[in-house]
Amino acid sequence: MVFRAKIRPQFMVILWGFVMAAIKPKINVDYMGSATVVSFTDEKILEEKDISELQESIMSLIESDSGKIRLILDFGNVRFLSSAVLGMLIRTSKRVHERDGQLKLCRINPKIYEIFKITRLTKIFDIYSDVESAAEDMA
Repeated sequence: MVFRAKIRPQFMVILWGFVMAAIKPKINVDYMGSATVVSFTDEKILEEKDISELQESIMSLIESDSGKIRLILDFGNVRFLSSAVLGMLIRTSKRVHERDGQLKLCRINPKIYEIFKITRLTKIFDIYSDVESAAEDMA
């Protein structure tokens, strides 16, 4: 017999006499004014499977917005990421701009920010120190 207990919208615990599985959330979604704020919850974004799931979640958010999406990606919890994440960000940016939306990044760890500088992604992405600054700059 399987019992399901809804803990929060972000994750579900499946019980079968004991905890069988806990699906850890990869993102939290909040709204600040007209902006959709996606906060990455994991400290490490390294596995291809995880990156693919993140991209799918973010693309769903972009597609579900009926107007011009105003998206802020908050990296405050992230300490490590693979180069595949950079590709995901470029694809996300492309999709947002195809819909005449805006994309801002914020709270990027200094070591990760160095990677953005080396790869010249600082010229492609608008990067802010905090969510509030990114939201204020949404026009």
